[in-house]
Amino acid sequence: MRTPLQINFHGMDTSPALETLIRDKTAKLEQFHPNVTGCRVVIDKPHHHKQQGEHFIVSIDVSVPGSNIVANHAHHEDVNVALRDAFFAARRQLEEHAVRMRGDGKRRVTPPGGAFADVRPSAGLQAGSEAE
Repeated sequence: MRTPLQINFHGMDTSPALETLIRDKTAKLEQFHPNVTGCRVVIDKPHHHKQQGEHFIVSIDVSVPGSNIVANHAHHEDVNVALRDAFFAARRQLEEHAVRMRGDGKRRVTPPGGAFADVRPSAGLQAGSEAE
């Protein structure tokens, strides 16, 4: 992994296993955009809810030349699921950014000039009549 990575934990203890998982997922992000210049991942466990359980919030900020891509809407009770969802959103945004930068976005296709063929049944054959 050649991308500078910053990992922050808020409201919870640092986890070496989560750090390893984040490093692996960040390395995979580099496959989807050639010029990732930095990545910041924040895992937040805001407060304890007696009724709803504990939720983790994962925010990912990926820097690419000319833009910052932010995926920060991954909430889940399982930190691994929240990480998976956040990295999936970041990957999708990176792919879209790379397509826009290449200019391969959706283009409107205009039909070629010319006449259209007449596809209606001919006047000589009527529905229900049989040719002898």
